[in-house]
Formats: sequence, C-alpha cells, structure tokens
Amino acid sequence: MNDDLFDTGLQIRKEVLGAEFVNKSLAAADDFNMPMQRLTTEYCWGAVWGRDGLPRATRSMLNLAMLSILNRPHEFKMHLKGALNNGVTKDQVREVLMQVAIYGGIPSGVDAFRLAKEVFTELEQAKK
Repeated sequence: MNDDLFDTGLQIRKEVLGAEFVNKSLAAADDFNMPMQRLTTEYCWGAVWGRDGLPRATRSMLNLAMLSILNRPHEFKMHLKGALNNGVTKDQVREVLMQVAIYGGIPSGVDAFRLAKEVFTELEQAKK
C-alpha cells in the first residue's frame, strides 16, 4: 500500500464526507474490513479523487448519477451529503437525477429523487 496516497485520500475523504463520518468508519473497522477501508481511502479517494482533471463538484455529480443507476442507496445518500459539501446545489442535484431518469431508467430516477428528498429533509431537520 502507498502511505502517501492513503494520507491524501484520507484528507480528501474527510473534506468531502466529513471528518466525523470518516473517523467513525475507521474506528469501526476490524481485521476483516480494514483492508477494504484502506483500499477505498488509498485508491478511490487518493488516486482518483486526488487527481486534478475534474473539480470535486463534477466528481460528486458523476457519483450521484452512477450510484443511482447502480441502485446503491446507502452510498448515494452519503455521496449526496458530500456533493453538497463540494458546492453542488439542490438544483444541480435535480438536473443530475433528471438525466439519470432518462439514461438510466425512470425507476432509477424515481428512487434517486426519493433518496435525495430524504437527505434534504434530514439536513433541514438537523439545522433546527
């Protein structure tokens, strides 16, 4: 494993998803799943998210589209929060999900809109 990529990935992961979430994930890791945490942090967040070719907001919008079509609700909700941290607006999320509905199928779009509404409601309630 590459410690420099891990450190870069850990920094980016915390900036996007929030340090509390990432620290909780790492603290919950055990001998079985810690290699997956390391792989994800190093390669996903360090090697790919750490590249300069796309802004973080664009990467977030791409993730939302792919996770919607792949039907990964847990990851979608987590990455929606990260997208908002990256400056993606609610209007932009709506446009991404409209695109998902056309190219990935109406059921994917409907599910993604439902999940997004849950996240928006949760975040609004947390502000109160």
